[in-house]
Amino acid sequence: MRTREPVRFEGAPVRVEWAKDLRAWRGKLRFGPGPGEEVHAASFLRERRMVLDEALKQDPGELSRIALHELFHFVWVRLGNPVRRQWEELLREQVQQGAQGELGWSAEQRLRALRASDAAGRTRRWREYVCESFCDGAAWAFGILQSHDEFSLEPRLRRRRLRWFADFRRHRGGVFPI
Repeated sequence: MRTREPVRFEGAPVRVEWAKDLRAWRGKLRFGPGPGEEVHAASFLRERRMVLDEALKQDPGELSRIALHELFHFVWVRLGNPVRRQWEELLREQVQQGAQGELGWSAEQRLRALRASDAAGRTRRWREYVCESFCDGAAWAFGILQSHDEFSLEPRLRRRRLRWFADFRRHRGGVFPI
């Protein structure tokens, strides 16, 4: 069962900005009409800033999911390599077992783009998948949504990830560094 306990973060403030019609184009965040792939949000870790699409204000559940995902990018960069490698090993095992689906579009699109050699070579493609899977997984594990079209990971693998996040939270005393 997923927890209903509020998520607590500790660290310097993260500035939140709102913009209309966010798109990613050639590695840059764009606003308004034009080329690029529609995105809900983006984080700028060094600037301690995230930008959320204004349309999210109309959907509290989706806003919670996306904002948590973005906040967990700040958590990810503050974890030590041993914790990141634990998450990576869990994913490696699941991928080797033929796991299908993910807990968010961001991770799933990267999972689909993986080549057979990416995990063993720890390529950039693999490492980006691992990070996005962590953020999507955390948003699922600690978020308010019980179901979503993007929660496509099979239940037995969800349960394993939920145990990992519960242990992770317990070892951090319930507080996540951002």
